[in-house]
Amino acid sequence: MLATAKLVAFIPTRDAARARTFYETTLGLRFLHDDNFALVFDSNGTTIRIARVPEFAPFPFTLLGWGVHDIDAAVVSLAAKGVQFNHYGLPGQAPSGVWTAPGGAAKVAWFHDPDGNTLSISQHQP
Repeated sequence: MLATAKLVAFIPTRDAARARTFYETTLGLRFLHDDNFALVFDSNGTTIRIARVPEFAPFPFTLLGWGVHDIDAAVVSLAAKGVQFNHYGLPGQAPSGVWTAPGGAAKVAWFHDPDGNTLSISQHQP
């Protein structure tokens, strides 16, 4: 039943105005509407609800990620918009923040949204 249902992602925010600017302007997601509970965005056919919450502690792991075709170009583009990539001291992590997994089949770069939620972009070899 759920295998054919459309996925909806949820991300918390304490500051909806700041979150809207980040997700719409910085990340380039298409804003759909604000239903007073959440800001609703479209990300290539996936609905993302940025839910208003009074308080929360960000998870210490990736909450949401996007697969990209060229991670190095995506990092350059996002960095030009002010995104700062996280450095974890992992073997194989470049100064740009891109980490290459052992074997080279995957590359990942992590960053935070304005509320401290960890987001990522990744590139996987076919």
